[in-house]
Amino acid sequence: MASCSTTVDQGGGTAISTVHPDIIQTHILTRLDGHTLASAACASSQLHALSTEEKLWRDICFATWPSIDHPRVGDVISSFPSGHRSFFSDSFPALDHRSPASKNPHSPSLPSELISAVDIHYKHELIFSKVQESETETAWFLSSPFVVDLLNEKESVRTPIRHAGESEAAWLKHLEENLTLSWIVIDPTRNRAANVSSRRPVSVKRHWLTGEIQLRFATIMAGEMTPASSELVQCGMVVTCGGKVGGELHVREVSLQVEDMEGKCMNGRESLVILQAAMESGKRKKEGRGEGKERFEKYLEMKRERRERKQKRERALDLFCIFTGVTIFVAFWSFVLFR
Repeated sequence: MASCSTTVDQGGGTAISTVHPDIIQTHILTRLDGHTLASAACASSQLHALSTEEKLWRDICFATWPSIDHPRVGDVISSFPSGHRSFFSDSFPALDHRSPASKNPHSPSLPSELISAVDIHYKHELIFSKVQESETETAWFLSSPFVVDLLNEKESVRTPIRHAGESEAAWLKHLEENLTLSWIVIDPTRNRAANVSSRRPVSVKRHWLTGEIQLRFATIMAGEMTPASSELVQCGMVVTCGGKVGGELHVREVSLQVEDMEGKCMNGRESLVILQAAMESGKRKKEGRGEGKERFEKYLEMKRERRERKQKRERALDLFCIFTGVTIFVAFWSFVLFR
C-alpha cells in the first residue's frame, strides 16, 4: 500500500496529504458510495485510516439498505469484525457462489436463526422495507419446505407506482428496468451476511389466472455435494404486484425459497446448508447489468436439457420393459402350445 509522503505531485498539484484530515473525512469521503470508498481506502495509508471510520460505513449502509436501521440488525452488525464495513463487504457485491456445500459431518452446526433484511426500490425510491427473523432449530422447520414469506395472504403494500396504460410488453419492461430488490440473509451466530438477490428481475410475467404481475429475482448457486455430483440450485425471490390500469400498484407477496433443478422446494436443513456455505465461502463481485438474467436463462436451459435427458431415459426404459414383457409373454405361450 503506497503512502503519501510528498506534498506536490508530478503535475504540480497539491497532494492529498496536505489536505486537513477533517476536510477529507467530512467533505470528501462522505460524498462517496461504498464501492468508491473501499477503493479510496487502497490508495494510501492515510486514506485507509480515514476510510475505516465506522460512522462513514454506517451511513452508507443505512442509505443503501434502509431495512437494517432496525435495533436487532444493528446489534448483530455491531458484533461483525469491522462493524458496518464488514457488513457492507458481505452484502453489497453480487454473490457468486460456485463451490458446492459439503456434507462433512464435522462441519460447524447450522445457524440457529436467520435474519432477512429486505428492501424494494422503484426508481431509487423505497417502496417496501422489512426485517424478519426466522427460528431455524425446530424439527418442523428443518424438514419442511424452506419458504420465507414477508406478507400474509390478507396484507398488501400500497406503492406510488401507477399503471399508465402502456402496452402489456412496455409495462412489464418498465417494471423490469425500474424495480430493484435487495434480500440480505444474516447469520447472527457467525456474523456473516450475503445478498442473495439478483437486484434486478430475471423475469417479469403476468399470472394467467389472477392477472397479477410476478417479478422473479434469483441467484444461481451451488447445491450440496453428493457422491455422484454437485448440482446447481436457484435461490429465488418472488414479488407479486396487483392493481388496475390507471391505479396504484400494490405489493401482495414478497417471498424467498430455494429450489433444486427439478423445481422442488428444498427443505429447511438443505437450504440452510447452502445459504451458510454461500455466506462463508461465496465470492463477491460487482455484477454488470443483465448478468443475473443471463445466468438465470442459462440455468433454465440446463434444466430443460436435464428434463429432456430424463424423459429420453424414461422412454428407453419403458420400451425395454415393454419389449421384455412381450418376449416373456411369447416365450410362455410358445412353451405352453408346443410342449
